[in-house]
Amino acid sequence: MNQYRNALLFSFSIFMGSSAANAQEDAAKLVAPGAILQQVSKQFKFTEGPAVDKKGNIYFTDQPNDKIWKYDTEGNLSLYMEKTGRSNGLYIDKKGNIISCADEKNEMWSISPKGKTTVLVDGFQGRTFNGPNDLWIHPKGGIYFTDPFYPRDYWERKKPDMEKQNVYFLPKGKKEPVLVDDNLKQPNGIVGTPDGKYLYVADIRDNKTYKYGINADGTLSNRQLFVAQGSDGITLDNLGNLYITGRGVTVYDPTGKKITNILVPSGWVGNVCFGGKDRNLLFITASESIYTLQMQVKGVE
Repeated sequence: MNQYRNALLFSFSIFMGSSAANAQEDAAKLVAPGAILQQVSKQFKFTEGPAVDKKGNIYFTDQPNDKIWKYDTEGNLSLYMEKTGRSNGLYIDKKGNIISCADEKNEMWSISPKGKTTVLVDGFQGRTFNGPNDLWIHPKGGIYFTDPFYPRDYWERKKPDMEKQNVYFLPKGKKEPVLVDDNLKQPNGIVGTPDGKYLYVADIRDNKTYKYGINADGTLSNRQLFVAQGSDGITLDNLGNLYITGRGVTVYDPTGKKITNILVPSGWVGNVCFGGKDRNLLFITASESIYTLQMQVKGVE
């Protein structure tokens, strides 16, 4: 195991009640043997919102430049779309549409494979959203999304239309979202379990990440503090480990125990997802750069 891989696996890690040997074993189960972090490109202004399609291709945003890029399963990088409504977080539905948090006009978009855009929702009870930021689609088709307030220089308004920064659920086929949590300071990253039973939401300003139960009607219940760490973007692997971004990528097991922190040299990490033909390529959006890391675990998007 080389020095860089040692640093990758064990940097900033805290293991409560675990021996160093157990810590090494836990971290080594995640990353593929011999794998190191690879910088794919550093040509962007601020990368965000990675999402994977059914083939394993990854789409992500360069939000300040109003572009969506594609990183395919062969490792090719190409510009996919311009004039994206200042898309931020993305997710791809079962029909191949890119569902986008388009905060230029504070909307949720659906972008078809042919590039046709449809506004799904643009506000709550007659008031303008703060700026939809990140989303997750439930297996039954409903959309959960966060709505923090991050002032943009391209907005005319200088203050939010709503006092609180909330989490919403848009039922499948509906045009009016449901408020599912209004007791967060600044919700940001969001992801759910593949069985549709649980939802994780990161409150980045309060430096906390919560776990909820998802009820049959899409509402949330039994909010519990999962870890005392906030996040910009989050994802899950097939072992139920949660990946939290910010200063690198921090990985927690399903009980909330910290496994490791993956160092990323380009400063702030905005978001992360799994892609590739076998869903075992960790794709990291980090400010002006994008990175990949070959993993032993797989994504569940």
